[in-house]
Amino acid sequence: MKLFWNPDQRRLRAGWRLVLQSILFFFLLTFVQLVTQFGAAAVLIASGQLDIDLSDSQGLGAQIAQAAMQNPLLSTLSILGVLFCTFLSIWIAGLILDRRPFADFGFHLGASWTVDFAFGLALGAGLMVLIFIIELAAGWIDIQGFFHASIPGAAFGLLFLVELVKFICVGFYEEMLSRGYHLRNIAEGMNFKPLNPRLALLIGYLFSSLVFSVFHLANPHASWISTINLVVAGLLLGAGFVLTGELAVSIGLHIAWNLFQGTIFGFPVSGTDNLVSLVWIEQSGPEWITGAGFGPEAGMIGMLAMLLGLAAIYAWVRRRRGLAHLQERLAVYSRS
Repeated sequence: MKLFWNPDQRRLRAGWRLVLQSILFFFLLTFVQLVTQFGAAAVLIASGQLDIDLSDSQGLGAQIAQAAMQNPLLSTLSILGVLFCTFLSIWIAGLILDRRPFADFGFHLGASWTVDFAFGLALGAGLMVLIFIIELAAGWIDIQGFFHASIPGAAFGLLFLVELVKFICVGFYEEMLSRGYHLRNIAEGMNFKPLNPRLALLIGYLFSSLVFSVFHLANPHASWISTINLVVAGLLLGAGFVLTGELAVSIGLHIAWNLFQGTIFGFPVSGTDNLVSLVWIEQSGPEWITGAGFGPEAGMIGMLAMLLGLAAIYAWVRRRRGLAHLQERLAVYSRS
C-alpha cells in the first residue's frame, strides 16, 4: 500500500496524483470536445458553411473540426474549453487527491500578484521586441505589410481578438498544468531522504521543463534544437514560480511572449501559423539563429533572449522582495 498511499500525509503519492489528474483532464476534454463538435456541426450546417460528405475519407469528425477552425467564434469556444477542462481537473484533483485549495497552485491573488503579472507581460513583450529589432537590423526580416489576415474576407479586428483570447487561455492553462500542478507534485514526490526540499524543487523544476518540451514534439517544424531550447523555455517560464511560489510572472510572460511573437510580429509560434499579424513579414537568415519555421525559440536568438529573461526575473524578484531564493515550501506538503 505504501506504493500508493502516503500514510504521513494521508493522501495518494505524487506519481498517482499526476496520473489521475491527467486521466481526469483527458476525460473532461474528450467530453467537452464531443459537445463542442456536435454544437459546431449544428451551427455550421444551419449557416450553410458545412456540407457533410459521408464518402469523404477524412470522416465526419475531421470535416467538422476543419470547418470549425475556419470559424473564429467556434475556434475560440474550443480553446476556452481546454482552459475550462484544465482548471476543473486541477481544482478537483487539488480537492480530492492533493488535499489543498486551488490557490496553492500559484493563485494567491492580490496586489502583489497583479504587479508580478504586469511585469511578466512587460518582460515577454520586451524580449520579443528585442528579437524583432535584432533580426530587422540584421536584414533577416522583410516587412511585407501590416494588418495581415490569413482568412480571406475575415475582419482583422475579429481575428485579432480570437488570437488574443487564444494566447491568454494558453498562458493560463499551460502554466497551471506544467508549473502549478506538475512542478509542485514532482517536487513534493522527490522530497524524501537523502534528498531535501531544495534539491527536490530543483528536480521538479527541471523535469517539468522536460515534460513541457516533450509536449511540443509533435508541432510542425519541431527539431532537436527546438526541443532543447524549449527545455530552457520551460525553465524561463518556471523561474517566476520557483522564486515566488506564484504563477503571476509565468502566466504574464507566457501570454505576452506568444502574443507578440505571433499576432504582433508575425513569427511562427512553436511551429504554428497565425490567423493575423499586425506586421506581415518574410523571414530569412540562418535557421540555427532565427529558428525559421518553428519560431525564435528554436534559434540561438531565442535562446539568448530566454537567458536574458531568466536574469531579468531574478533581478525583479530580488528588487521586489529583497532576496531571490528558491521557495522550498513548494516541495513541502502542508494542508492550508
